[in-house]
Amino acid sequence: MKKIINWLVIIFAIFGLIGVRVLEDKIFYDPFLNYFRGINQQTHFPDFQWNKLILSHLFRFGLNLIFSAIIIQFMFKRRVWTLQAILMICLVFIITFPIYLYCVSTKFEIGHLFSFYMRRFVIQPLILLLIIPMFYYRLKMRNEGHGANQKI
Repeated sequence: MKKIINWLVIIFAIFGLIGVRVLEDKIFYDPFLNYFRGINQQTHFPDFQWNKLILSHLFRFGLNLIFSAIIIQFMFKRRVWTLQAILMICLVFIITFPIYLYCVSTKFEIGHLFSFYMRRFVIQPLILLLIIPMFYYRLKMRNEGHGANQKI
């Protein structure tokens, strides 16, 4: 029964991440959604409000972080690993968010493709796709006896 509840929570969190993505144009302020969708049609650089843009991205990051942490915690059941995942996700955001804001401030002069991918790292929980296999490998190595004397 615990395993079923565990998987239901993980599925709930996955649907939470999907919901953030599906409802992005309704619950977040992001004038660059349509800009990047229509980049091949010479879309003009949109007018935007800095404060609303930053707060919206921070809110979205917070939601993605919560759902990602729930997934990690219920998959691996190791609080330290969940805290490590939160730290890694926050570090990636701390690095990519200012770069993305710089790209916005220069109207993507650094390059549309580069700016697009910086934006992806800011608004999508891509790092989760790296953390889960890393922690799974770590768990597998621990269970096989590799590093039995090490605290993982």
